Amino acid sequence: MVLPLLLLLGDTDPAAVHNGRAGRLDVHPPRLEAEIAVDGVLDEAAWSEASVLTGFSQFTPVDGIPAADSTEVLVWYSPTAIHFGVRAFEAHGGVHATLADRDRIGADDNVQILLGTFDDGRQASVFAVNPFGVQSDGALVETGSTSGNGFNNAVVRRESADLSPDFVFQSKGRLTDYGYEVEVRIPFKSLRFQPVREQRWGINVTRQVQHSGVEDSWVPAKRASASFLGQSGHLVGLTELRRGLVLEFNPSITSRTTGARGANGWEYSGGGPELGGSVRWGVTNNLNLNATANPDFSQVESDAGQFLFDPRNERFFSEKRPFFLDGIEQFTTPNQLVYTRRIVQPVAAAKLTGKALGTEIALLSAIDDREVSSTGTHPVYNLLRLQRDLGAQSRLGVVYTDRVEGSDYNRVAGIDARLVAGEVYSALLQVAGSRTRAGDVTTTAPLWMARVTRNGRTFGLRAILSGTDREFRALSGFLPRVGYNRVNLDPRVTLYGRPGHLVESFTGDLNLDGLYRYGRLGTSAGMQEEKIHLNANAHLRGGWQAGASVLVERFGYPSEIYRNYRLELPRAGGGADTVAFTGRPRIPNRDYVLQLETPEFAQFSGNVFVLWGQDENYYEWASGSLLMFNAGADWRPSERLRLSGSYQLQQVGRRTDGSTVNLQHIPRLKVEYQLSRPIFLRVIGEYASERQDALRDHTRTEAPILIYDPAAGDFVRAAAFRSRSFRGDLLFSYQPNPGTVLFAGYGSTLREPLDPTDQLRGGLRRAGDGFFLKMSYLFRT
Repeated sequence: MVLPLLLLLGDTDPAAVHNGRAGRLDVHPPRLEAEIAVDGVLDEAAWSEASVLTGFSQFTPVDGIPAADSTEVLVWYSPTAIHFGVRAFEAHGGVHATLADRDRIGADDNVQILLGTFDDGRQASVFAVNPFGVQSDGALVETGSTSGNGFNNAVVRRESADLSPDFVFQSKGRLTDYGYEVEVRIPFKSLRFQPVREQRWGINVTRQVQHSGVEDSWVPAKRASASFLGQSGHLVGLTELRRGLVLEFNPSITSRTTGARGANGWEYSGGGPELGGSVRWGVTNNLNLNATANPDFSQVESDAGQFLFDPRNERFFSEKRPFFLDGIEQFTTPNQLVYTRRIVQPVAAAKLTGKALGTEIALLSAIDDREVSSTGTHPVYNLLRLQRDLGAQSRLGVVYTDRVEGSDYNRVAGIDARLVAGEVYSALLQVAGSRTRAGDVTTTAPLWMARVTRNGRTFGLRAILSGTDREFRALSGFLPRVGYNRVNLDPRVTLYGRPGHLVESFTGDLNLDGLYRYGRLGTSAGMQEEKIHLNANAHLRGGWQAGASVLVERFGYPSEIYRNYRLELPRAGGGADTVAFTGRPRIPNRDYVLQLETPEFAQFSGNVFVLWGQDENYYEWASGSLLMFNAGADWRPSERLRLSGSYQLQQVGRRTDGSTVNLQHIPRLKVEYQLSRPIFLRVIGEYASERQDALRDHTRTEAPILIYDPAAGDFVRAAAFRSRSFRGDLLFSYQPNPGTVLFAGYGSTLREPLDPTDQLRGGLRRAGDGFFLKMSYLFRT
């Protein structure tokens, strides 16, 4: 690609060309008094004076080799914005591009610009664009965590950006005969940066090439590193940046009408307009103050249905609400001691985020609606997170949260640190305590954890030791399970194939995991889970990914789940006695897992996950047969139309007679049509079905199981039942930029009514529906 490169650069000064593979990673972009139209055509005079980033390397699946497709990134800045131009050469396959909604370009070819405006090697703002200039943005704050579905967490990968934050910036792109060309303008108003005269920012640019399934990086980054951002290049000599006054006012008006079955048939309520809004003030170059009153979240897509196989765990749903998403990355803590979805419907809230005196500051205060209170008072939340850099890449943080409801409260305070040593070693440490008052009872309890990681290219290791007291409470956070000690050891080996081979990389790991009652670590009496997982994952030529696992496990009896269970045993002379339920002390398991992900083809991508074997039958606490099947597909028949479907199945059976205890299905279909970049239509349909047999003390007495019913005030038989529901949502969205929106939607839920005479029959009937309209406009000085 040398000839096209020289033709396009023309008379560019060789000193302005920064070849990543040659180690020219300090870039001094020119400051130009110029204003240009962002039209996706790099033909203005300013682009001929720009610095050029080239010489990309492959990062995934194999690092350290030259990129197969050439990329040029041009950069210069004006007094009010920084400009990037991208020329992506494509000689080996077709360019994947669709007219997608914001943050929905993961299936397209795309370029990510990572700007570390504080030059700390730990965090960066991420601006991504596809070949049409469709935007995806967010923040990357490195914590040393891994991502995956639990069976491929050992695979070497860099941390992904949190796409929740939205920034105001301009971009335009177009397809060309050599590939594609994109133009990006990022106003300094949309960035936070250091209060110094001359700026030095971290920078890297990555490119996703979908036809080959590879990710290229301008910096020749190594996978054997504790930090991806720590290997960034630099923009140096940035001076006289004019951010100006940052003041945003975002008023909104909403109207919502809900329907339900009443005494006189179907009745609707509501419909009156409600005013709300938020304001954002840039206190300094790196400190923002946000406030909101009567916010409305009706535009948020409904949460997808989830199965809950293990009743000891709580379901987790991601935050999607705009006010909480702004700066949410600064509230990140180990063990997720901050979880903003605990704030259900705030009446008012205020938030301060940014950096001052070398310290990251995140403070959120909110008053929740009294309807979500058990005491009839407004719950009040205060969440504080502070973080400070230590050395080159290490960090120290503290967190404090409280939730006050009348005279009751929950307060949590903790300290944590991420320590990086050398290039591949890191440690994450945390200690926290909670103090909770409920009525006349006050309790205090600790939480602690230590995680050590070696992120080598070939050999890696992760070791975890943690503990959470059974009385520890974090009512402003998310802890799926308390009262346990955990010990985990996960060594892995990664091998790399030669370019062109079928297997480009292969990772095998042996995950050894133990879960014990708190304070009984390593004892037979305290054992709750002992697992040996042998996992194998391969990245294949063209972007295919495949994995397989063998799971050998042993589970102890979780007595707390069955406190409200009883058995109905017949008396010798007639009648029945109600006796306590006591389960088997141990259940052995052996399961198998297969998973497959396709590449992002031009019009299709898909994934399949299946787990089967001997596992717990939690419904009756017996050894059972488990089948879990998840499949998803994304079909893009045109640049504007996208269909996303998923199907989940979970089946629990009895091993002795083959009968089914519980069977659940959740098919879901989403159809999106993008009329233009800011306008789309979305239709979602989700069907949920569950069928459960009458429960019995399987493999022991075979007696019927009774479960306490608060409504009846007594123990009642766990009878067979079937439930079905369907949820449909329709949304029209106009969103030219974050904050300026017009949403109009309708949602309806249909359920199968419970028939006391025969619960196994019945059709779907409308149970509730609603219309909503929201308009807001972003005023920005």
